[in-house]
Amino acid sequence: QVQLVESGGGLVQAGGSLRLSCVASGLTFSNSGMGWFRQAPGKERVFVAAISRSGGSTSYADSVKGRFTISRDNAKNTMYLQMNKLKPEDTAVYYCAAGRTFFIATTESGFGSWGQGTQVTVSS
Repeated sequence: QVQLVESGGGLVQAGGSLRLSCVASGLTFSNSGMGWFRQAPGKERVFVAAISRSGGSTSYADSVKGRFTISRDNAKNTMYLQMNKLKPEDTAVYYCAAGRTFFIATTESGFGSWGQGTQVTVSS
């Protein structure tokens, strides 16, 4: 059974930074593309960033490009999201997701397993 556990969320002031982590188990992590999504209050869940199985390819939503960096450590079965220059509109629950293939996916249909989410709140 695939298990994805996010951590690292919290409350931060605008302009600050946070690093989210996602520890995966129950899958061959190095064979899976991975991604981050977020869901703000009253809104649908949306794509944030994705990374290929090797980490050699990444993709970002336009809203986070240049501020967020996705990375992974296959030896630790862990994916990261470094979030810099945070804005109040980044406030959301952030979800880790494991892809159905080792390619990058940017839509929910490309991911088969999800974590429970971690809350990120950015104050103005």
